[in-house]
Amino acid sequence: MASYLKSTPTRDGFFGKYGGAMLPPPLIPHFKEIGEAYDKLSKSSEFVRDLRYIRKHFQGRPTPISHFSNLSDICGGAQIYGKREDLNHTGAHKLNHCMAEGLLAKYMGKTKLMAETGAGQHGVALATAAAYFGMECEIHMGEIDIAKEAPNVTRMKLLGATVVPVGFGGRSLKEAVDSAFGAYIPQADTTLFAIGSVVGPHPFPLMVRNFQHVVGIEAREQFMDMTGGLPDMVTACVGGGSNAMGLFAGFIDDEEVSLHGVEPMGTSSNLGDHAATISFGEDGDIHGFHTLLLKDKDGEPAPVHTIASGLDYPGVGPEHAHLSTTGRVNYTAANDKEALNAFYALSRHEGIIPALESAHAVAFAMREAKNNPGKSILLNLSGRGDKDIDYVTETFGYSVDD
Repeated sequence: MASYLKSTPTRDGFFGKYGGAMLPPPLIPHFKEIGEAYDKLSKSSEFVRDLRYIRKHFQGRPTPISHFSNLSDICGGAQIYGKREDLNHTGAHKLNHCMAEGLLAKYMGKTKLMAETGAGQHGVALATAAAYFGMECEIHMGEIDIAKEAPNVTRMKLLGATVVPVGFGGRSLKEAVDSAFGAYIPQADTTLFAIGSVVGPHPFPLMVRNFQHVVGIEAREQFMDMTGGLPDMVTACVGGGSNAMGLFAGFIDDEEVSLHGVEPMGTSSNLGDHAATISFGEDGDIHGFHTLLLKDKDGEPAPVHTIASGLDYPGVGPEHAHLSTTGRVNYTAANDKEALNAFYALSRHEGIIPALESAHAVAFAMREAKNNPGKSILLNLSGRGDKDIDYVTETFGYSVDD
């Protein structure tokens, strides 16, 4: 029997009933070109050699696993471990697929990279890739996120990217995607639209998952080496879901390992107060693919909220929608308060300031540890919190007590 990763998705990009590519006619040949290039190059020894060189000598891979012993003692019960993607160059997992997409663009003869960004980590990573490969870079970002994630905007500009403010609609991640897609159409001959998560039309959910799979490959081997066995539970935050799919892919065929995706519950379960798509969404189409979607009363993508800009999306990667349907991954949620408490806890007790996105996974681990004595929980610390420290301290202070 073929492994899950070998058999999923189908050739036309479906994970069960989710996925596919619903594109305006002008974009169909360009996405076909990207898919054909990926199919060819992913099997090329030269491409794989170049990507491995970049990961080792530029990104600083492999990233380690850390045992959060202090946090484990405080929570009681399970032992908590973190895959340290915050130590990947640029401070998050995003560079794993951005460098690969940049290398793909180079092989395809493209001269420009463009994308959307929410928290700015994908934008910084793509701007880094563009600088490395000598390409132009254009990043679309909602005005709310530009104000909230100012350090990442500065980084993108220093790296040479053009940052396009998006001021319509909710002025956040969904609108940034809308804006970027619109701007891409007239540039598609010379530009690669490097989608920032396991979302969008085929082949991007497949490509980004496979480029992020390095996280799961490393984590599985490292955890076995550290502990002599596999973790009992593996968890990661889920917005679009690239960091989660990267980690889950390393354990997807290990039935004894339970996989847990953590969505942002925001401030309440009321529509517009959260971005927990799998928990509350229904089937729908967004940005060229079929998935689970939070909808308003008119059936359109609903407004969403979360403290973490990188999770601020009304849809979810089609593979996550599929894995929820099959039951292979358990999806739950952590609210803004839990994520903020986890942000402070990891900072104070482990000396690691996490991204607010990653803090949702930390919150889940802290919550579940006490209910699972003798077990182990491995979370994806998908990014560091440098980008969030000004927002957190100016809004909430320096500790939970503040």
